[in-house]
Amino acid sequence: MPEIPFWTPKRRRRSALLKAGALQNAILTSANFSIIATDEKGIIQLFNAGAERMLGYRPEEVVNRLRPSDMHDPLEVRARAMALSVELDTPIAPGFDALAFKASRGIEDIYELTYICKDGSSFPAIISITALRSDQGDLIGYLLIGTDNSVRKRGELQLNEAVAAAEEANRAKTDFISSMSHELRTPLNAILGFAQLVESGTPVPTPTQKRSIDQILKAGWYLLELINEILDLAHIESGKLTLSGESVSLTEVLAECRAMVEPQAQQRRIGMLFARLEQPRFVQADRTRLKQVLINLLFNAIKYNKPGGHVTVECTLCPPDTIRLSVRDTGPGLTPTQLAQLFQPFNRLGQESGAEEGTGIGLVVTQRLVHLMGGVIGVDSTPGVGSVFWVELALVSAPQLAPHDAVPTDAPRPEARPGTPLHTLLYVEDNPANLELVEQIVARRTDLRLLGAADASLGIEFARVYQPEVILMDINLPGISGIEAMKILRADPSTAHIPIIALSANAVPRDIQLSLEAGFFNYLTKPIKVKQLMDALDAALVFSQSTRSPAAHQEPA
Repeated sequence: MPEIPFWTPKRRRRSALLKAGALQNAILTSANFSIIATDEKGIIQLFNAGAERMLGYRPEEVVNRLRPSDMHDPLEVRARAMALSVELDTPIAPGFDALAFKASRGIEDIYELTYICKDGSSFPAIISITALRSDQGDLIGYLLIGTDNSVRKRGELQLNEAVAAAEEANRAKTDFISSMSHELRTPLNAILGFAQLVESGTPVPTPTQKRSIDQILKAGWYLLELINEILDLAHIESGKLTLSGESVSLTEVLAECRAMVEPQAQQRRIGMLFARLEQPRFVQADRTRLKQVLINLLFNAIKYNKPGGHVTVECTLCPPDTIRLSVRDTGPGLTPTQLAQLFQPFNRLGQESGAEEGTGIGLVVTQRLVHLMGGVIGVDSTPGVGSVFWVELALVSAPQLAPHDAVPTDAPRPEARPGTPLHTLLYVEDNPANLELVEQIVARRTDLRLLGAADASLGIEFARVYQPEVILMDINLPGISGIEAMKILRADPSTAHIPIIALSANAVPRDIQLSLEAGFFNYLTKPIKVKQLMDALDAALVFSQSTRSPAAHQEPA
């Protein structure tokens, strides 16, 4: 009989069958995957070598005896049944196999679950479940293919622990910087506060004294700027800085920025040119932070310009939906090497020994703020010609109730007239230098008298007895904090009407917002700015007079 060639159809069919049998055998004997097949009632009919290795059962211990759910964590089984009950809006028996039910509806799914082994140990697994059907389409069982998920779970746990550790380190860094900011602001408050008093006091300082005072104030405000920039950078990097996304008028913001920077430009003989917008434009941004970005770019353009130079602000539409704000200067320009190092913290690009003061942080904060507002920042520079710093932001439609374009102006504060009632101000402060500073500031007002309390308990008692029109409250007080003291005064009907102004070295924006939401009338940060304090007191006095009852005006016996 002649030999049948290898390529004949019969030989090919037999080879395919042999291969199919080998494939089936490899699947059933695989030690890497658990393969469990059940009948239509969910009773196990096939339990491969991989399932035996993973779960510790022999096939004869489970076939025709157990369901796959008998080897799952019972809490997870109940949770799946309850979730399915809610999904189908129908009662489900506690032992119901939700996995099998979904598979019977033709929903092939992959689940993460916990397998319980014969010896009571457990491990996480990933299970794929599929309905098995006859050629006629009748349900004849379920197939569950699973794999041990322990390695991936350990990796996830290690990753989560690493992320948590990094977040904790970030929080610790931010808390440390916030604490240091507070500690630095407290002595700085006395330095700047008393320097302002001496500068504007009587007799007028001599020219020599005036130069010394100017140096104290210049160094003090520069140190405060450094503290603020470091605090800003720490909050941005920790993710704690929250920005509002509002429709901001560029006309308003540019006018306000111009009013703030022009005095410095005039002092340095730098010309300022602000291009006018042909029509009102609005961008998606945080108004306060946008002003911070533009003012920083404008101050840099003035600071690093040449004598008699000029600064130009331009607005250019970038189709389809953005606008570019450019700040152009006529300074020395930047080399390619300097441009590559531009947005690095504390890198002043070789200006450390120059005449201009700086921290090397401002541009870093500016860049991060622009990115947080969904914008783009960049720079073009030519050595010997100048630089152009630009910011691109998304254009939006005008708000429904857009305010009129206007620049707020400071109205002069009238002096108290003879016979003006004397208003009582209570200051709760444990630092003697801060208390003395406010005493000297208030002493210039003929319509105010000051009461001092060194702790919150005494301050609460003074408020109840003397009924001051306004209370200044430090936050970090010994014993009862300023916030707790404020809540006690708010809860007392006899003092609930008194406006309370927080005066604290804590300048963290989130803490300021929480304090205002807790009930403070206003929140001022140290170091004290005398004009800002006077304005806040006047506003509080107006409020106090509008809410004060006649009985409250009576002095204690």
